[in-house]
Amino acid sequence: MTIAEVSEKFGISQDTLRYYERIGLIPRVNRNKSGIRDYTEEDCKWVEFIICMRNAGLPIEVLIEYVELFQQGDATIEARKELLIEQRKLLIARMEDMQKTLERLNYKIAVYEQVVVEKEKELKRSEN
Repeated sequence: MTIAEVSEKFGISQDTLRYYERIGLIPRVNRNKSGIRDYTEEDCKWVEFIICMRNAGLPIEVLIEYVELFQQGDATIEARKELLIEQRKLLIARMEDMQKTLERLNYKIAVYEQVVVEKEKELKRSEN
């Protein structure tokens, strides 16, 4: 796949794909005879993985470390697993914080909805 096709498939810019490759967030993409990036299914799996992890809030530095460990081979499996476990713990904590925020927003919205209902009742009473 060309960079344009990958960009369209995943909804990210070509510049972002180039940046991800340049900083080591995704492994180097092979190029065809003309020097144009030629993304394989494996490359696309990396792009999808990185997008998923970034959308969840994982830091670029952690993901670069993960890719570097992956490229070192099976000797780093335990280190990769530990890195992912730590990120999972942090993600769970963020999700708990977000849940608390959501509950607070729901409460505030309910309060405002009740105020609106009361105001409408008052208005109807004053019209009669």
